[in-house]
Amino acid sequence: MFDPFRPRRSVLYMPGSNSRALEKAKGLAADALILDLEDAVAPGEKVAARGLVCEVVKAGGYGKREVAIRINGLGTDHGIDDLKAACAAGPDAILIPKAQSEAMIQEVEALMVEYGAPETTQIWAMMETPLGVLHAEKVAMASTRLTVFIMGTNDLAEDLHATQTADRAPLVPALAHCLLVARSYGMVVVDGVYNAFKDTDGFAKRCAQSREMGFDGITLIHPAQVDTANAAFAPDTRAVETAMAQIKAFEEAAERGEGVAVHEGKIVENLHAEAARKLLHRHNAIRAMEH
Repeated sequence: MFDPFRPRRSVLYMPGSNSRALEKAKGLAADALILDLEDAVAPGEKVAARGLVCEVVKAGGYGKREVAIRINGLGTDHGIDDLKAACAAGPDAILIPKAQSEAMIQEVEALMVEYGAPETTQIWAMMETPLGVLHAEKVAMASTRLTVFIMGTNDLAEDLHATQTADRAPLVPALAHCLLVARSYGMVVVDGVYNAFKDTDGFAKRCAQSREMGFDGITLIHPAQVDTANAAFAPDTRAVETAMAQIKAFEEAAERGEGVAVHEGKIVENLHAEAARKLLHRHNAIRAMEH
């Protein structure tokens, strides 16, 4: 069953053709893994990668990590075979590249039923084209099986003829639109990759910006980025303490028949208490993931 509070702070791409990397991923602290059959696999290796990825998914061993398979587009030479094999493997999710229409998602859903995918296997959608961003709401409404937007910022920037600046101003309208849609329909939304994986300071700043915008997590291209992402998208100690205090103050006020409480000189209404409960839910889910 889909859990919107499940940690998705760090979502790491792993090349589907690299057996050593797929094995190494079992010991990484990433919340989720995307075993990639698309961009990370050379054309001549795609068939072998499909067999390898589906074999390791069936074998398991990834613990509490969420495992998704990114297939090639259905319109490509490998898309249908990828989807059929992924359905048989039964990952947590199947990630669809270049999602940009309601019909595309509905076709995937129908084929997943035909190919016997477990009911628990979600659809994740790559939001990486101008048309996809423009139609984000239609995409989100296409299927209850669709639960996560993954931003594909490299492809999106290229299609927009945009420069990827440090502040990402050229991409903010598209990012914000997908965030609005995801939040409107109760979906998770994960930010795009930071390409300079050795630039630790730059990546930390990107994570901070991403979290401030409202993303649930960020996709990664290298295991060295995992710890920074996990720390950035987890509630810090101060936030957890404040949330607990707000809930306590609000509940005590409710017992007195009052609808509003005060904590540290600030009003605490029901919406603040509810936000605090959600933060604690996320905090507890992260703790359960790590222990």
